[in-house]
Amino acid sequence: MTKLGKYSFGIGDRFGRQGEAQLRAIAKAAEDGIEITPVWNKSHREHTAVKTHPADVRSEADTAVKSRGWKGPYLVDADHINMDNAEQFIDSSDFFTLDVADFIGRPAGGEIEAFVKKHADLAGALEIDGIGKPLEVGAERIASIAGKYLLAVRQAGRIYRLIRTKKGPGPFFVEVSMDETDQPQTPVEMLFILAAIADEQIPADTVAPKFSGRFNKGVDYVGDVSRFAAEFEQDLAVIAFSVKKFGLPAGLKLSVHSGSDKFAIYPAINAAMKKFGAGAHIKTAGTTWLEEVTGLAMAGGDGLETAKSIYTEAIGRFDELTAPYATVIDIDRSKLPSAVEIERYDGERFAAAVRHDRSCESYNPHLRQLLHVAYKVAAEMGQTYTSALERHAGIIGVNVTQNLYERHIKPIFG
Repeated sequence: MTKLGKYSFGIGDRFGRQGEAQLRAIAKAAEDGIEITPVWNKSHREHTAVKTHPADVRSEADTAVKSRGWKGPYLVDADHINMDNAEQFIDSSDFFTLDVADFIGRPAGGEIEAFVKKHADLAGALEIDGIGKPLEVGAERIASIAGKYLLAVRQAGRIYRLIRTKKGPGPFFVEVSMDETDQPQTPVEMLFILAAIADEQIPADTVAPKFSGRFNKGVDYVGDVSRFAAEFEQDLAVIAFSVKKFGLPAGLKLSVHSGSDKFAIYPAINAAMKKFGAGAHIKTAGTTWLEEVTGLAMAGGDGLETAKSIYTEAIGRFDELTAPYATVIDIDRSKLPSAVEIERYDGERFAAAVRHDRSCESYNPHLRQLLHVAYKVAAEMGQTYTSALERHAGIIGVNVTQNLYERHIKPIFG
């Protein structure tokens, strides 16, 4: 059943073993009257590290849906794809996150003048419902925004048309992602990005901007929550305006690539959605993988030894594992326990160090971030790791379900 509801939740699963546990959390929300479309997502980078394929994600989703008797819609996301790898995902996916951040800032040439002329009616003091004061927009500002973002949107159009050609007439959903860049987009920039998306005839269902603050992997939001709240509300207002002005899909909504566990901003997202009557798409990235490690530690015995082995290997390969994520982690190596120290941890202490509970004295955000990017180590363990997941599926599954439902779904959508 292919449909993207008002609320949707991107549930990453590095090793494809927690589909049923994740779906239990979505089902619990449904029992509370909260309808959420689950979207299983996995990126090309993750597939490469874990040695999996897009078809594996489709298989996981379909199996979980059948096993749980799920009757609602569900989707499979080709996460952060580009022209180089899009075709691998076409057969197995029905949601496509088009990542064009690398094209932001590249010159768009002579197209800029035509863009400014086409949207000249937006120049001046532009009033948008939900934004307190008029947006002051001059022709030079429009040209500057086009110079920064127009080529990126054109690239998104190329990827979309490739998918449309290869995919055929069947329905699918599209996200335009610009979050993996240096600076957050202002409401004015968002307005003209959406104008360019409409010009490119991309029927975008979600758009993922860059917000202020740091969205580090696996840990809480770092930044001014009130500023984020203002940005989020302004973006919702701009989207509502743009849908009417440019003829974009009526269900277009914001997407937040959380990097997992941005608990501090969940109340702001919840309040803004209620204020505007809007939906949202939230991606949780590696939360599930970290719940696997926590569950293994809680299981004790061979489960704890497996968790310790992953951490010990990660410490020894710190530079290699962290380099691809350098812009989205802040790890103080002096606050990481040594391999010798970690051997003295019992299961409760190890789990407490990993579990994202800032009220717990044993919680170690530096250890948690390192483990977040260390899933490659577990992948290299092969059957040793997956067998441990099977032996301790019970405790891990409970962790996954409770974490998604209690700490993510309820605060965001409840």
